[in-house]
Amino acid sequence: MAAVASARVQVASSATAATAAKRAAQLAAPRPANPLRAAVSQRAAAARVVAAVQAVAAPPAPTADAARPAALVNQEKSLQKPTVIVTGASSGLGLNAANALAQSGDWHVIMACRDFAKAEKSAQKLGMPKGSYTVMHLDLASLESVRQFVQNFKNSGRRLDALVANAAVYLPTAKEPTFTADGFELSVGTNHLGHFLLVNLLLEDLKDSPKNNPAGSPRCIIVGSITGNTNTLAGNIPPKADLGDLRGLTTGLDGRNSSMIDGGEFDGAKAYKDSKVCNMLTMRQLHQRYHDSTGVTFASLYPGCIAETGLFRNHVGLFRTLFPPFQKFVTKGYVSEAEAGRRLAQVVSDPTLNKSGVYWSWDNDKSSLWFDSVDGALENRVSEEVSDDKKGAKLWDLSMKLVGLE
Repeated sequence: MAAVASARVQVASSATAATAAKRAAQLAAPRPANPLRAAVSQRAAAARVVAAVQAVAAPPAPTADAARPAALVNQEKSLQKPTVIVTGASSGLGLNAANALAQSGDWHVIMACRDFAKAEKSAQKLGMPKGSYTVMHLDLASLESVRQFVQNFKNSGRRLDALVANAAVYLPTAKEPTFTADGFELSVGTNHLGHFLLVNLLLEDLKDSPKNNPAGSPRCIIVGSITGNTNTLAGNIPPKADLGDLRGLTTGLDGRNSSMIDGGEFDGAKAYKDSKVCNMLTMRQLHQRYHDSTGVTFASLYPGCIAETGLFRNHVGLFRTLFPPFQKFVTKGYVSEAEAGRRLAQVVSDPTLNKSGVYWSWDNDKSSLWFDSVDGALENRVSEEVSDDKKGAKLWDLSMKLVGLE
């Protein structure tokens, strides 16, 4: 493992320097003008008037100074405790993963959340040790909020050893689309595009992670879902994930032409599943484009069916009542929030799970407790669509334009 860690750091080429300079300029400057984005913004405004749907605006983020502990300003990063950012860490999977990592004593956790007060209250309720975490504001439904979060994090002086793209919006009963502050359909705009921008802006920080990372190398984990993989039983329950030819993404997901990636009629449940396909395709593209040059390990995972979670808060009441016992006693796929959090924390920090480009899953019949057995984590196969790297490359190019990185 030492050989792997030392090999990955030898990346100091002029191309890498140019990439770093480009990303720094993109972060510091206002979002560059882009004909596609300009058209998207105009169509988004028109669509919201015609469809009379609610746009989601981000509250102002805390100032950069609020995220800068004085002791870190001049401290050598190799002397700091390794840092992991977990999005959506105020509840559910993200909160429990943050708790597992904080309780280990090996990590400082940045809880990147839209609701600052909720995250702080949740951390205290679980007994997360004081000083083991920092709550920072992040609203993934606003690209400006993503940029502000990244700037605040960089200003904090902290090192970055792992990034967990976990937060998600799920609106299965929605009859009409809701849009982000930038005019994108909310599920894809938040779950995919917000995380896409976040990962790209923090990639250099991950690459520069000091060698004393407890995981052995820096990691970027993007949470997937069994519902986005149509090679599974759950993935074949209608509506099935299908990105089609990405024509909806090409026109901006603003509702004027279509709010769905495949260009079809809006379906809240499908929008979520499509966003999870995007998450897994993005992970594969990151692995192919950057693993060899940066040494960052990119992976996705499905931690099991968390049948009792706030993600289902917008589902019908009968579903919320029957789904947990169905998963416990019929499918045997049920996993508690605490156990799922431990699984995600394991993928973040276990040195033996250092393979890049992998979609991790678990067999509930095998050991999956905290580090008890690596056999609990299994390298899983993805669906035909998720393994379509040509589609993944097209998704990457369109996403780069939509978030203003090209």
